[in-house]
Amino acid sequence: AEIGGWLQERLQLIHASSLTALTDITPRPQVVYLDPMFPHKQKSALVKKEMRVFQSLVGPDLDADGLLEPARLLATKRVVVKRPDYAPPLANVATPNAVVTKGHRFDIYAGTPV
Repeated sequence: AEIGGWLQERLQLIHASSLTALTDITPRPQVVYLDPMFPHKQKSALVKKEMRVFQSLVGPDLDADGLLEPARLLATKRVVVKRPDYAPPLANVATPNAVVTKGHRFDIYAGTPV
């Protein structure tokens, strides 16, 4: 539980629509992390049962591209976007800064300094 207190001091979870809530957060965070649902991939194995249930409840993530610009305006340092290695960049905005792992890519965008 030692990390619990440390994490609670540094992380705030907000229950709201990201499309509107990203403009109302104060003070502005240094980093915004976006983890939209992965786009459907043809000819792939099924995702885990829990994610299939979740996806059936919320439907496809059709508005994910609209998150990048508000996130960049909110973050004072950077925005990190988790993507599958096969997917195009969010909102088709390429970045030279990415961390690539097996199966995933973390695209890193500049934020808007204070």
